[in-house]
Amino acid sequence: MINGVSSLDSENDVGKAGNMNHQQEQLRLLSIFHYIVGGIAALFAMFPVIHLVVGILMVVMPDKLGGKDAPPEFIGWIFIVFASLFILAGWTFAAFVVVTGRFLARRKHHTFCFVMAAVECMFMPFGTVLGAFTLAVLMQEPVKQLFQTAE
Repeated sequence: MINGVSSLDSENDVGKAGNMNHQQEQLRLLSIFHYIVGGIAALFAMFPVIHLVVGILMVVMPDKLGGKDAPPEFIGWIFIVFASLFILAGWTFAAFVVVTGRFLARRKHHTFCFVMAAVECMFMPFGTVLGAFTLAVLMQEPVKQLFQTAE
């Protein structure tokens, strides 16, 4: 016992500090990976651009696509609407993933991060892995305490 503090107390404090550093490092890495997966999701959201272009061509130049046998104009509009909706949904998801990465870095909005981690699990394969690891980290009690002290 030195100055009223036992060596066991100081060892526990060092262990807790090391554990908190480990938790902070995990959150930092998860935040970086969220930025990466958000970018990949935004890129994948661009795949329906092909359908969007085909739909626009079907509406603007139906004679160039099939002459007499050109599909009706409303088919082109269906392509345009669905492609636009899929692109918008993909970009929205990507933005939410990036925002989740930012919230993890700042240790804010634990519930939002938790829900987004669960939703990310549907984005195979990258989102599944990232979502599962994020859920595992966010369920740990020291991480919850980090979020409570930051807010």
